[in-house]
Amino acid sequence: MPELPEVQTTVDGLNKKVLKSTFVDVWSDWSKIVKKPRLPGGQAKNFDAFKKEIKNKKIEKIWRRAKNIIFDLSEGHSLLVHQKMTGHLLVGNWQLVNGDWKPIDKKSPLNDPYNRFLHLVFFLDNKKMLALSDARKFAKVELWKTEELKKELDKLGPEPLEKSFTFEKFKEILKDKNGKVKQVLMKPEVIAGIGNIYSSEILWQSKIHPEKSVAKLNEKELKLIYQNIKKVLETAVKLGGESFSDYRKPDGTKGDFDSERRAYNREGQKCSRCGTKIKRIHFGGRSAFLCPNCQKL
Repeated sequence: MPELPEVQTTVDGLNKKVLKSTFVDVWSDWSKIVKKPRLPGGQAKNFDAFKKEIKNKKIEKIWRRAKNIIFDLSEGHSLLVHQKMTGHLLVGNWQLVNGDWKPIDKKSPLNDPYNRFLHLVFFLDNKKMLALSDARKFAKVELWKTEELKKELDKLGPEPLEKSFTFEKFKEILKDKNGKVKQVLMKPEVIAGIGNIYSSEILWQSKIHPEKSVAKLNEKELKLIYQNIKKVLETAVKLGGESFSDYRKPDGTKGDFDSERRAYNREGQKCSRCGTKIKRIHFGGRSAFLCPNCQKL
């Protein structure tokens, strides 16, 4: 799933390519992707209403909140896109060939096989197209009144890369929290935007076992986690996110964080710090990756 670095990379790319553009039309072969507006009469009605409302709306601002991409539009509306497991937004030009969208430029990175699952395509007044590729069709798209959406997003935890996210604030957030540290870091109401990949990387960098109880973390360990939240996420944003699986940037290219990944999805490979083989464990319905020598419980 695209996490904070991938979503921020997408937002940065979209700001360069589609900001101040206006939606002219929209196409989809999977109307269930639109979750809001929700009207009586089924998903087709939802999409028809969405299509009518989105037309002629200008993109005034593009920003991120947790793992959500927000387009603030004219007339007090906002478009929310959550890419979920395999979704990613692309900008380019395509044409329909035998029912499938094909990039017009055959040499473009948009021809990457992971970019071929287009289920939602927006047509813009700058002659560009904004498309959502999603192999597993889990992504969601919602059209909100801007003020209502902001109230909903206020329920999320603080943004870990903002200046206001200080060590003192971090300690206050974790105060009286129960549960295993990896699971707590991944809760969006606690800290916004950290998922399975980056929680594993943060804890590997901090030499802390993912199953350690938050309540048992000492001051030094809390400091390490805080510092590595900043370090890992900032590095990942700088490198354009992680693309070992489905995620691609808006131009269709891969992110470069893979060279920095030390724990996640490296089961059986040697720890780059001590040489012990990385281990994969399961708890809370998710996988966690760790070095059993560096990250003792």
